[in-house]
Amino acid sequence: MSTKTLDPKLYRPNVGLALFSEAGHVFVGRRINGRGAFQWQLPQGGIDEGEDPAEAALRELEEEVGVSPKLVEILEETTDWLNYEFPAEVKRRLPGPYIGQRQKWFALRFKGSDSDIRLDKHTPEFDAWRWAELSEIPSLIVPFKRPVYEEVAVRFVRWTG
Repeated sequence: MSTKTLDPKLYRPNVGLALFSEAGHVFVGRRINGRGAFQWQLPQGGIDEGEDPAEAALRELEEEVGVSPKLVEILEETTDWLNYEFPAEVKRRLPGPYIGQRQKWFALRFKGSDSDIRLDKHTPEFDAWRWAELSEIPSLIVPFKRPVYEEVAVRFVRWTG
């Protein structure tokens, strides 16, 4: 995660979602068509033009996880943006002018049942999912996103209990 002053126009606005079960575990999905190790991540996605980050978070949750907004409670939104830069090999595969992403992160409490999670509701981005300990999430993510996940794990630890 970068701490230097950044030009926000160079970073795609994005939301990240930590979906917590009643037991305090967090949803983690395995990326479809992933390469190599570190295929698991938390849901995330772009913020559309004119869209509020909270609206984007609920939309992305429904698109990626199939969970209706009525089945979650927003617990917390980060006050600042967490940033990461794309490695050169990733940047070459992506369209657009962005060198990375800047993310607002949301902690959400899931009030449904496991059967409410539908990875196939929209175009699937995950081919499997599980509940995990928040503290293990940084070790599952691709290394260039790891500092952001470490920060999320620290900031959202209170929602695990």
